Amino acid sequence: MENGMVADEFVMGSFKSSRTHVAIWDLNIRTMKFNWVYLLVGAIFSHLIVSAQTVDVEALKRELSDLRKRTEDLEQKLNALQSQAPQSTNVTASSSTASSILPSGAQKPWSPTDPIRLGSRGNSYLDVAVDALVAAGTSTAEDVETLNPGGHDPNQRGFTLQSLETTFTGIVDPYLRGQANILFFIDSEGESNVELEEAYLETLSLPANLQLRAGQFLTEFGRHNPTHPHAWQFVDAPLVNSRFFGADGLRNPGARLSWLVPTPFYSMLSLAVQNSQGETAQSFRNSHEDEPYLGRLHSVERVKSLNDLLFTPRFEISFEPTVTQVLLLGSSASFGPNASGAHSDTEIYGVDLFWKWKPTKHTKGFPFVSWQTEAMLRQYDAAEFTEDIDGDGVPDNDLNGDTVADFIPAEQLTDYGFYSQVAYGFTPGWVAAVRGDWVAPKDDGAYELIYGPDAERVERWRLSPNITWYPSEFSKIRLQYNLDDRKGLGMDHSIWLQFEFLLGAHGAHRF
Repeated sequence: MENGMVADEFVMGSFKSSRTHVAIWDLNIRTMKFNWVYLLVGAIFSHLIVSAQTVDVEALKRELSDLRKRTEDLEQKLNALQSQAPQSTNVTASSSTASSILPSGAQKPWSPTDPIRLGSRGNSYLDVAVDALVAAGTSTAEDVETLNPGGHDPNQRGFTLQSLETTFTGIVDPYLRGQANILFFIDSEGESNVELEEAYLETLSLPANLQLRAGQFLTEFGRHNPTHPHAWQFVDAPLVNSRFFGADGLRNPGARLSWLVPTPFYSMLSLAVQNSQGETAQSFRNSHEDEPYLGRLHSVERVKSLNDLLFTPRFEISFEPTVTQVLLLGSSASFGPNASGAHSDTEIYGVDLFWKWKPTKHTKGFPFVSWQTEAMLRQYDAAEFTEDIDGDGVPDNDLNGDTVADFIPAEQLTDYGFYSQVAYGFTPGWVAAVRGDWVAPKDDGAYELIYGPDAERVERWRLSPNITWYPSEFSKIRLQYNLDDRKGLGMDHSIWLQFEFLLGAHGAHRF
């Protein structure tokens, strides 16, 4: 009996001991800060002790290892999906934004559309792009440079490096972005030239839909003047732009304030205030390198007052007549002094139109049809002029080859011109286009009567068909024919083959 009681006590003691061990395990599991995997293993292990079953530790380790491996596989698949996601082709979206969504350590393959980046800190960065534009061809004209007055037009038979443009763009901080365009080109004399086309800052967060730009920039007059050579739809610049704004277009240091008008459609009003002197202000305070311009020698002084500045207002609107069409209308004007004499001013007025059709079902933006037209009027107050500048009766600048002190009265010279161009993108990568140009004076003027036709005002027209092939978005090949007719000089025929390639990112072209 006693042995039975002892046995019972032994069994009860063993059972109590087992319960004690279980309680200790439970307490340890609750206090230990393991992850959920170890907690699950501990619970299973405790249950096995209570049920007096043997624990297979090696099997649990294998299950845990398999779980970790499956987790790593899922992470790798997620990384692969993110790295293979299509990147936006909009160059204005920085690649730093795309790379920020990738997992840490994942490398994004470089694409030719990506910026060539020089350093990055936070939201600040600098993108660099290089664009080369080369032309080759011939012309029946004796002086190709006179035939093609644009500074980046083909200027000689054979080969012309029209421009090698380096563009720097970047975000300075949350309030400012910057851009600079530096061009290298070779003139018809074989001389190398470097010019600062643009270098400006503009705001990103002004209230009331306002934006301020300051620095050196192309004046926003019409459609063509603000565009860079690589964005032109033709090998050369329109005649009216070259005649009124000069070889390099209208641009100068200054500031521009624009306002996005709160209308149901796109509407923009802007005013630019810039210096009016220099070779980039052809119709204003330009010395013309001490050569006669419109019959007069010009002298330039530094800016002394607001009257010496150039003012350029512009207003443009855009809307969609149908779901497949877009129309943009604009009007511009430039007011400033010229260097022909005291109180002599120049006024230039312009209107422009851009229309584009593209079907709702298209392939890479093709097919499409676009039409662009600009018309301009220039009124130039030419001051009184005589070859006897110092009044001693002896000609100081013999303009016409004789010894007579000729006199030219003050007069207002009026000139006008226009161009109109149509482009047809008939299949992906191929665009056919044609442009017509015409410029003429309203009247001959006193200088015309004395010295004969002025090359700066002679009536002329040009017809230019071309075809362009874009092998990719980074290159193009263009073939263009020009038929020129200059009053008093006759007709000339020219043919040009142009090639362009782009390295790095470049801002979106002007719409």
